[in-house]
Amino acid sequence: MILHPALQDASATGTTSREATGHAVTILAGDLGVDEAVDLAARHLLSHDRVDVVLSVLTRFQPEDTRGWKGLGARAWIREWTDPGSTLSLLPPPGAGPEAALTMPWLSRLARSGEIVAILDRDLLPDEADQDRSELARSDIHSLVASAYTSGGDMYGSLSAISTRTGPWPDTFVQDFKLLNAAIIARLALEQSRRSLAEAIEAGTEAQTAYQHFFGSVGHELRTPLSAILGYAEVLVDEAGQTPDDPVSAGVLRDGPVMMRACERVLDVVDSLLGAGRTLSSDDERQEVLVADAVADVAHWHRTPAQTAAVEMYIDVDPVATVRAHPSGVRQVLTSLVGNAIAHHHPHGGTVDLSTQRLLGESGQEMVRIIVRDNGPGLTPEQLEHVFEPFVRYAGPEVPGSGLGLSMARTIAERDGGAVRGESTPGVGSSFWVELPVRDPA
Repeated sequence: MILHPALQDASATGTTSREATGHAVTILAGDLGVDEAVDLAARHLLSHDRVDVVLSVLTRFQPEDTRGWKGLGARAWIREWTDPGSTLSLLPPPGAGPEAALTMPWLSRLARSGEIVAILDRDLLPDEADQDRSELARSDIHSLVASAYTSGGDMYGSLSAISTRTGPWPDTFVQDFKLLNAAIIARLALEQSRRSLAEAIEAGTEAQTAYQHFFGSVGHELRTPLSAILGYAEVLVDEAGQTPDDPVSAGVLRDGPVMMRACERVLDVVDSLLGAGRTLSSDDERQEVLVADAVADVAHWHRTPAQTAAVEMYIDVDPVATVRAHPSGVRQVLTSLVGNAIAHHHPHGGTVDLSTQRLLGESGQEMVRIIVRDNGPGLTPEQLEHVFEPFVRYAGPEVPGSGLGLSMARTIAERDGGAVRGESTPGVGSSFWVELPVRDPA
């Protein structure tokens, strides 16, 4: 900043008072509300003999305790701290909006740049600051130190220390002002981050709820008419089989099975939607889930499909490994992984191995990985890259499925702070696993 005779150089570093340092530490600890942090800083600045009034404006935060603060419309809050011996007051009259506050465009432009602006004497201000000089004169302000609360290009308000006297500001006072102003900015930025995080979490929760409702309502709305269509098609094909030489019956026998297969395919999708909707909207809470019990249940449910496909299942899991998750969700994810491993087997059968592994997640959190390994045909790197996308299938038409299993499994696992991943080698087989946390994050 190029200094003008009306301005004092506030860019140099210097010594701050012990009291200001202590207040800054308290503010940065984050235990005080925004308005409490501003109040602490303002009362310290007001304790200097030179200061008659301290003025603060908040433009993005409504004070938790609005006592002493005055609302300027719906966009800003202003408060002043006045020395007991001063008659100076800068608060707008009752009912006034933001336009009633001091504008001081020349000073505001400097303050918005992040600089600490220290005016020695209003009468020394340049010609381009005529409006600022007039406003200061009307308010009987002769000198001030001011700065905007700015961080990352965002402005949260301003802080000003005002005096009816002229002359240089004490160096210690300027350093105290800089330190406390910086501490308030850091506190405001922290509060903004907290609010943004809270808003993101709320938006995520709303999206998850909408996701669950979508699955449930769409599933129910589609299943009933599809079941009716499939039922009538089966009846028509059966009746046509009794008079196969009739031209109409011949057409039904030709096209009916195609229609039935299409309905069955769509019903697979609907059933997947309903299953995921029930799992995501279930009322059970996250709790300790014994992995061995969940694996045993899923293996039991898949025993008949595995025997039919000539697939042998081998289980070698840690008998005491537990995860913190929704019990129904763990079983739903494992059902998807084991079902895929059995379905994608070689023509003459194969094997599916279930095992566990303890590891540390990316954030150092303890995790349990439940691995489902098969010796099926495997996937290419390009196929593996897209396998978690909805409705992506690489099996032939003879293999039932909706293409939603892995996509939904990943969504369910991520709800519990986990993940679903995989690796595969064409002609050798695939390994897919779910990682879940051992305990809730701290």
